[in-house]
Amino acid sequence: MIIKSSTSLRNDYNSISNLAHEKEKPVYITKNGEGDLVLMSIDAFEKREAIIDLKEKLLVAEEQRINGDKTTSIDSAYQRIKERIDEKL
Repeated sequence: MIIKSSTSLRNDYNSISNLAHEKEKPVYITKNGEGDLVLMSIDAFEKREAIIDLKEKLLVAEEQRINGDKTTSIDSAYQRIKERIDEKL
């Protein structure tokens, strides 16, 4: 966990920005010794959002499977994807 003070952010933004980009992890910013903000690079944020989105979709799919909703075999799904790709070309 990377923790920096709000004073550090104010006085040395560039080094904290570089740190967030290099480590690709959130930088926790404190104010008066208490947690206040989390700073992260746009790339790290977008990767995190993509992972959350995928996990949500997997959860929905698992719930549908458990509830007995209609499923598709891997071969059938592969064929449908291949057909869609061929249509785009």
